[in-house]
Amino acid sequence: MTQVRDSFHSRIGFVLAAAGSAIGLGNIWGFPTNAANNGGGAFLFVYLVVTLLLALPALYAEVYIGNQSQKNPVSALGDACKNISERLGRNAGIIGLCGAIMMLSFYTIVAGWMLSHALSAITQLMGFNELSSWLGTSSTERNLVFTPIFILLGAAIIHQGVNAGIEKWSTRLMPVLLIMLFGLIVYILQQPGAMEGLKVYLVPDFSQLTNPKLIVSAMGQAFFSLSIGVGGMMIYGSYMQKDKDLGKLVISITALDTGIAFLAGLLIIPALFVAQHAGQQVFQGNQLIGEGQLIFHILPELFASMGTIGLIVAIGFFMLLSIAALTSTISSTEVPVAYLVEDKNISRHKATWLVSGTVLFFSMLLIAFFDVLFGAFIRVLTTILQPLSCLFYFIVVGWLWHRGNKLRDKALQVDRPWLKHWGNYIRFVCPILLTVVFVNVAILN
Repeated sequence: MTQVRDSFHSRIGFVLAAAGSAIGLGNIWGFPTNAANNGGGAFLFVYLVVTLLLALPALYAEVYIGNQSQKNPVSALGDACKNISERLGRNAGIIGLCGAIMMLSFYTIVAGWMLSHALSAITQLMGFNELSSWLGTSSTERNLVFTPIFILLGAAIIHQGVNAGIEKWSTRLMPVLLIMLFGLIVYILQQPGAMEGLKVYLVPDFSQLTNPKLIVSAMGQAFFSLSIGVGGMMIYGSYMQKDKDLGKLVISITALDTGIAFLAGLLIIPALFVAQHAGQQVFQGNQLIGEGQLIFHILPELFASMGTIGLIVAIGFFMLLSIAALTSTISSTEVPVAYLVEDKNISRHKATWLVSGTVLFFSMLLIAFFDVLFGAFIRVLTTILQPLSCLFYFIVVGWLWHRGNKLRDKALQVDRPWLKHWGNYIRFVCPILLTVVFVNVAILN
C-alpha cells in the first residue's frame, strides 16, 4: 500500500521550521564564543562574507535537491546521481544521515545543560538552594538525567508528523524565541560595561582578516548554524510543494539565521564585558576562559550578582537557549526517521523511537568518554563532514544531475536567465572556494 507523504501546509510554516532548524545553539552558543575568540568584529565580517559566498549557495543546493526529488536525503541523492552512480548518491545520503546522528549525540547533551540551568534559576528563586546548586553544576549524573529528557522532547514532536508536529510547534516556538532574545538584549545593553563589548563586537580589526584559523572557524560556524550538510534542510525542502520560489525561501531562512546569530552576539559579547566590569575574569589573553563553557560559568555568575532580577533574566536566557536547541534537534531527527519510514517501511512511531534510542546510545557514549570524544565529534562534524557534504551537493547540482547542470537546464526551460548564472556559480565558483578553505584546514592541522 502506497503511503501518503506528509508535508508543510504553508510557506510561513516551512520558513519558520527551516529557520528553527538553522537557529539553535550554533547561533546562540557557538557564534558568540567563536566571535569572542576570533577578533569580535573581524570574525563577524568574515562570517557574513562566508555565509553569502558559500553557506547560502550550499543551503540552496541542499533544499533544491530535496524539493525536486520529494524524497528523503538518501533516496534524493540516489535519484540525482542515478545516471552516474545511484550507489554513490545513496552512500552520500547515508553519510549525511550519520552526520545527523553525530550532531544529535552531542547537541542533546548541551541542550540538557540549557534546560538544567533554566531549572536551576527557577529552583533558586523558589528557595530550593541545594537542588539549584546541583542543577547548575556540571556532573555526569546531571548529564545522565537531562540528556534523555531532551531526546524525549524532540521525539514527542517528531512522532506527531510534519504538519501536526514540526510545523505547528515551529510556528509557536520561533516567535517566543525572538521576543525573549530582543528583551534580553535591551536589558543587557543598559548595564555598565556593555558599550565596551559592543565596540569590540561591531568594530572589526581588519588586520586579522588574513588569519586562516579565523576563516576556517567562520566557515564551520556558518555551516553548523545553518544546519547544512546533514540532510535536515534537504528533508524540509522535500516537504515543500515542488517548484516553489526556493530562492526567496532560502534567502528568508538565511536572513533569519544570520540575524539571530548577530543578535546573539549583540547579547552575549556585551554581557561578557558587563561581567568583566563587575569583577569577573572573563579573558585570559585574547581567549575566553572556558571557551564554550562561558555560558555556563561566566553568565550564571553575572546573573547571580544581579539579585532577584538576575534570576528572572537567567530563566529567560536559558529557556531561550532550550527553545533554540529543541527547534534544531527536530530537523536532524527527522532525517533518519524519514529514511526509515520511506525506504524501510517502518511506521513513524517505531522509526522515531528507534532513532531516539540510537541517539541516546551515542550520547551516553559521549558522556562516558566526554574529554576524549565530545570535542572530537564537534570538530569532525563542523570542519570535515558538513563542508564535504556541501561540496558534494555543489557537484551533484552542477555536474552529476542528468550528466549536466540541473539549474542551467531548468533556466532554459522556464526562461529565467538568472538561474543560469546562479547554476554556474554553484558549478564552478563554490567548489573552488570550498576547496581553498579545505587546503587551509589541512595546513592548520
